[in-house]
Amino acid sequence: MIKNYFKIAWRNILRNKLRTIIHILGLSIGISICFLIFNVVVHSYSFDNFHPDGDRIVRITTKSSYGNMEYSNPGVPFPLAEVIDQDITGIEEKAHAHLFKRTMVRIPETNENLGRRNGALLVSNSFFRIFPREWVVGKMEQALEKPNSVVLSEETAKVYFPNLPAEEILGKEIVYFNQDTISATVTGIVKPYTENSDLDFTDFISITSLNVLPDNSRFNMERWDAFTSDSQLFVKLAEGVSPEHLEAAFPEMIKKYLGDEDEEYRQHFAQPLSELHFSDALGNEPANKLILNGLVILGLIILVLACLNFINLETAQAINRSKEVGIRKTLGGSKGQLTNQFLAETLVIVLIATCISGVFTEMLRSVSTSYLPENFELNFFSLSNLVFLIGFSLLLTLVAGLYPALVLGNYDPQRALKGERQGVTGKFSFGVFLRKNLTVVQFTCSIAFVIMVLVVNSQLRFLSRQEMGFDKEAVLFIATPFMESSSRIDVLKERLLQKSYIAGVSQSDALVSSNSYNISGINLVVDTTKMEIDIQTKNIDSSFVAVNTLELVAGENMNNQVDHVLVNEALVRELGLENPEEVLGLMFNYNGQNRVIKGVVKDFHALNLRSKISPLVMFYMPEYSPIINVKLEKGTDISVAKSEMDELFKGVYPLESSEFNFLDETVAEFYKDDQMLRNVMGFASGLAILISCLGLFGLSSFTIAQRTKEIGIRKVLGATIAQVLVLISKEYVWLIGISFVMASGIAWFFSSEFLNTYAFKIGMPYELFALSGLFILSICLLIVGLHAYNATQANPSEVLKDE
Repeated sequence: MIKNYFKIAWRNILRNKLRTIIHILGLSIGISICFLIFNVVVHSYSFDNFHPDGDRIVRITTKSSYGNMEYSNPGVPFPLAEVIDQDITGIEEKAHAHLFKRTMVRIPETNENLGRRNGALLVSNSFFRIFPREWVVGKMEQALEKPNSVVLSEETAKVYFPNLPAEEILGKEIVYFNQDTISATVTGIVKPYTENSDLDFTDFISITSLNVLPDNSRFNMERWDAFTSDSQLFVKLAEGVSPEHLEAAFPEMIKKYLGDEDEEYRQHFAQPLSELHFSDALGNEPANKLILNGLVILGLIILVLACLNFINLETAQAINRSKEVGIRKTLGGSKGQLTNQFLAETLVIVLIATCISGVFTEMLRSVSTSYLPENFELNFFSLSNLVFLIGFSLLLTLVAGLYPALVLGNYDPQRALKGERQGVTGKFSFGVFLRKNLTVVQFTCSIAFVIMVLVVNSQLRFLSRQEMGFDKEAVLFIATPFMESSSRIDVLKERLLQKSYIAGVSQSDALVSSNSYNISGINLVVDTTKMEIDIQTKNIDSSFVAVNTLELVAGENMNNQVDHVLVNEALVRELGLENPEEVLGLMFNYNGQNRVIKGVVKDFHALNLRSKISPLVMFYMPEYSPIINVKLEKGTDISVAKSEMDELFKGVYPLESSEFNFLDETVAEFYKDDQMLRNVMGFASGLAILISCLGLFGLSSFTIAQRTKEIGIRKVLGATIAQVLVLISKEYVWLIGISFVMASGIAWFFSSEFLNTYAFKIGMPYELFALSGLFILSICLLIVGLHAYNATQANPSEVLKDE
């Protein structure tokens, strides 16, 4: 019986080639997108899910409030890691990890400098008790017990000591330099993780090494009021202890060490290990869970559109198979057998589409490499993928094929054999009603996608044309080692200024506009009134204004004096003053140093355009200003200049591998996620339109073919071709009109949410709504019109000869 089902199914598929091609093309596109998204989601959720008792491992994070702003940070104060298990019960193990990023590595034995490397982590033995490793040599209990000890991953050990076996590497010395020098002895070698992990570091240095540094003040090892994202704390909870128990104990702990006044603006949370990959991990780029969820929804929408196509076309063509149903039922076929027959036909189509989807998936993967996670691999024959494809095919068969199969199986044999087209008497046909509504749903999605793509594109175009308040053209920058001696920086600046094509060189802690910022508070006395305001800070020198073409509206430049500062117009407004001249000479204390406002610069966007322009104070603190900014003369060959400047930097810093970057390119990357959103949605809208048009092509082809006799009669009675075209197209115009109204509401909601993320944005471009509707309507009328025109060309005598 089953063999017979599939044999008949195959014959029907071959008999209706156009219908089959439309089904297979639409379903294969939907399956390929869902399959690729499934693998991306599985890849993202696979990170660090293999650790023993992973459900009991949490990371302690910090949320602090300043004014009316809240800031989340994955780091904790250094002392918290020392006392957490003493003050809070239910902790089985703790591990304090401090990131030692961009560390210079030197092998004293061979006097070889390996340059700056990422992957060094300051930890204790407890780190390996929470996150176990397979040890090649050495013992976990003793490896990091003493200061100046280091455990290497097996691959890194081979890089550092390429010609030595693991046993002989033990006891070798490695020097790490990152503002501080740590000379460490190798005490163990571990296997790297084979699974995906954000904790797969290469050099594990004993954290007690910080205790023996000549000056460890920058680590704030005794301060509860200072923390950094580099200092993170992992905790393994005892069995039966919940993260909520940990969080409930933190307020009392904060009160104990910081006092009542800090309890309100400092909070700590227990973040599950499973969330590590979706937040700021230890130096790794976090995955965006919102984007992942959006991709899942996007894939489902495309797949639903393909399923609607299938249902729409199958129910429309069901009447052509009514006599087949009548004969089968007359010969004893049951409703269940007929339903199984048509489900078998659907399953064959789905299986063919699934096989073809592999080609589309590979094409999608190759063109979207830049959007996929790093180290993403696609294995079609992995167990999870095979289970997904098989299960997905069966589910898709039921979703897409069950209703058409039930429609066909429910035909009354007497009516079917007479060729009646309605299963019930009366003018209402549920099948026609359903097909119209499914068509509306399809084109609603298509129009909504097109509108949202145009809105996002308009906002991005607005951002690219927005005046930033500074000149970002022909400005390059490079980062010197942090806390570098001023003498070497001065040498680099002097050599750069000797080049005729360089108009100016400045030094700062950040670019003129960046996504990173520092927030602080200052007290100012204005007209005998003491005012406390929150400010954004930036460290610059006096050349910064000219290099970035900032405009001074009052006062003078700071002249590289520690007690001089520049402010922006937003700070003037924050103080309730109208004239910038009124703030000149005002004094305040910052970091124990009295400062005086010497000048006011015109407002510029120190942050991206999602943020409003905040009060800004610019200080002269060269020791905390590692960025070198260079302005080129007009007409300079930028590529040649950059090459020469890179060589100059290499001459001053021979062990560094950094290169000069362009400010305008960096500013453009502020909106990289939005550009990705536009491209992904543009691709999705194209697919949605393609699938909807495929369905409309098949449906209109069939429905117009059913009306050829009506068209013939109308032509005999004197109707013109134009009148016939209007008659047939009128129904589809109504459907697209309904789709446009529904799509406009959906697109308005999501577009508003997107635009509201920007402080500087366009108004809602309603003209683009109309343009999108007209675009889809034009495509629809073109498809329907071609079919209708073809039908009007038939000879009425040939069409009506059997009447």
